[in-house]
Amino acid sequence: MSPRNASALRARFEWLRPRPLGTSTSAGLGDRLGLATPGHVRAVRAVGGAIAPIFPQQSIREMARTQRTPTEVMDDATWGMFAEGWRDGTGADADHLKTTEDIDATLPVGFSMFTIDPSAHVDSAADTDDLATLRAKVAALPWAELEDSEASLRQRYVGRSFAVEHLKVAFDEAVVLRAAAKYGKAVSHVAKMSRHLLKAAGSRPVELEVSVDETDTPTTPAEHYWVANELRRLGVKWVSLAPRFVGRFEKGVDYIGDLGELETDIAAQAAIARHFGPYKLSLHSGSDKFSVYPIAARLAKGLVHLKTAGTSYLEALRTIAALDPAFFRSIYAFARERYDTDKAT
Repeated sequence: MSPRNASALRARFEWLRPRPLGTSTSAGLGDRLGLATPGHVRAVRAVGGAIAPIFPQQSIREMARTQRTPTEVMDDATWGMFAEGWRDGTGADADHLKTTEDIDATLPVGFSMFTIDPSAHVDSAADTDDLATLRAKVAALPWAELEDSEASLRQRYVGRSFAVEHLKVAFDEAVVLRAAAKYGKAVSHVAKMSRHLLKAAGSRPVELEVSVDETDTPTTPAEHYWVANELRRLGVKWVSLAPRFVGRFEKGVDYIGDLGELETDIAAQAAIARHFGPYKLSLHSGSDKFSVYPIAARLAKGLVHLKTAGTSYLEALRTIAALDPAFFRSIYAFARERYDTDKAT
């Protein structure tokens, strides 16, 4: 089970080579330990082809923390698929990439989907800034990188409303400036990352996901509209987008919040995704959100990507606790020692 042999298998058998999945209903089944792919294969088979799988999926920060390389992530999934006789294809998600160096580290390995995480460039303080502060922040945006000007931005949005299916998305000055101040630098960063990816990939087909979910407050329909419209203006193409929904999506537990409020939110976000795409809504930290899955699938009309990594890890801990309690206690003690540092991400 060497890297050379895994690479040879992918070269010989096309079903082991990751490929773009397009707008198929899909699930990314991240495996932090490199052991879970056989179980993931069996789970996907159990739903009879209703979900297109992504077996190799791990974020750059998780690779750093678990001391795995992109090649190891890819190879572990390859061996798991090969052992289970999986021949129905897979995507491969290089998750939460923040820099062009992250793209350069994962593209040569064969990843087919690239999730861009511009959270470092999102200004969450804009949610509560007064109008004067918003005006100052928008004036300071990198307008050359955005290929735009503040005057042009105002002309496109201020005082206008846009019909999107059942929605009326209205922009007054405060709404426009808040969206631009919050997400303007993030839009510029995503465009830069997308152009780097396409240039590096050349003729090889790849797909992009945009993640704006790792923010302190929800992504409003107006903000989703603004981000999608501005990315499209800059020529960016993407297959899925992860907004920050209302309520809380915590790993390993069901949705925390009002399901009626979430249903209204998903209906609005899905309408915008169909308007500008269609592209998929991506549910991050999606493990065990059993109350959410049917709502999202129905309202997005199947244009959904589920992203989960924590479940397999938690099931591994459950197994260790049953079979080797002393080992589990040592893991628990180590995790508590690391908590203050690791909770930052």
